Amino acid sequence: MSRSKSWTFPKWGEYTSERDPVSVRICDYDGCDEPGDFPAPKAPDSRDKWYFCQPHVADFNKNWNYFNGLSQEEAMRRAQEEMRQAKGYRGSGAFDSGPTTYGKEERRNDALEILDLDEDASDAEIKASYRRLAKLYHPDTNMDDADTAIKFQQVKAAYEVLKK
Repeated sequence: MSRSKSWTFPKWGEYTSERDPVSVRICDYDGCDEPGDFPAPKAPDSRDKWYFCQPHVADFNKNWNYFNGLSQEEAMRRAQEEMRQAKGYRGSGAFDSGPTTYGKEERRNDALEILDLDEDASDAEIKASYRRLAKLYHPDTNMDDADTAIKFQQVKAAYEVLKK
């Protein structure tokens, strides 16, 4: 029994099946010709995405700053608003899944600025400033003002950073 030569590679006979062409998205990184299978956001508030190959999306993510271009107050407001919207996520196991790129020193400096303190503030001064600002911005005393509720959350978060 002899087999036809069309069952092996290279195929000697005609190709009988017609296949549709497959479209491949190319990496959006300038000069890269690899397939771009990994989406990355173009901007924080945009649904538009870049599509990169794995090495370029890793590089993009490493340098991505969600708060780029925002003032410190705008960044804190956005962070507070998103924390308010993501309360269920905080209870999940994925919430504290890795180190932050925002270092301890930067958090401490921001917290000192929010509580209006010097770098050499004592524990008593930190506590006194927290109590003063908490009373000033507490939502129970400012029920109609949404900005004071955000400011109160900032004061609470700053105190949590400094008391450790």
